[in-house]
Amino acid sequence: MIPLRDNIPSRTTPVVNYAMIALCALAFLVQLGEKGQTGGLVERFGMIPRRVLHPDRPIVVHERRLVQTWLGVQVEEVARPIEPAAVPEWLTLLSCTFLHGGWMHFLGNMWFLFIFGDNVEDRFGHLGYLAFYLGCGVAASAAHLAANPDSTVPTIGASGAIAGVMGAYFLLYPRAQVLALIPIFFFFEMLVLPAPLFLGFWFLLQFFQGMFSITSSQTTGVAWWAHIGGFVAGLAIAAVLEKMEVLRPRVTTVRPGTERITAYRVYPRSPRPRHPPRF
Repeated sequence: MIPLRDNIPSRTTPVVNYAMIALCALAFLVQLGEKGQTGGLVERFGMIPRRVLHPDRPIVVHERRLVQTWLGVQVEEVARPIEPAAVPEWLTLLSCTFLHGGWMHFLGNMWFLFIFGDNVEDRFGHLGYLAFYLGCGVAASAAHLAANPDSTVPTIGASGAIAGVMGAYFLLYPRAQVLALIPIFFFFEMLVLPAPLFLGFWFLLQFFQGMFSITSSQTTGVAWWAHIGGFVAGLAIAAVLEKMEVLRPRVTTVRPGTERITAYRVYPRSPRPRHPPRF
């Protein structure tokens, strides 16, 4: 499911959310510029679980390269040591959240952050949201580290931090709605879904995939437990701060032009209308 928009406006310009998107975009452009190089930013700034837990143990990677010989082009396997971290190993739990593995990885993450991040920043405030976002990124990396302590594969991506944003949104905006694009074979269907249903389904998908990855001998390129850890961390932090009543109050209006996807206005402790509007 691809979220297209929600119906909750932001009272202030989400400068921190925009800054995180810009930093990820800058890092991705640098990654594109080094295409074809060995190692690069991914190995120097990515989080490699075994390197974090055992920094004194060397890690060897095996690569296949095309080599021109007198018989023609052949595939040759080459072993080389992995590049050392450019920052302290523990700091890669944070630095890895600004790197991405391709266009779809980057664009998908930034779109989800654009849709949900502004409203969470609106409740946390700018500085609070910055600390929250970075903290969720570290928590997500720690969850992946705990689930895959012997992995030598670099972990990159902002999806763990964004999962934390989605977890906070799940709790802070229980009456929000999301217009989602759902591909069904060769067709696309647009549905209006309650935000908790959309985000809850997303989390359950990550959870079951993460459980399957533990019992399966096959490896995947998705850090499922980073998503799970980030979502749970964001949900827990938002719940504690909401209980302490230190967050800004909820928005009391709907985003202009989204009246058709609004079940009811988001007033604090407001009762549900008896007859929801028709779509």
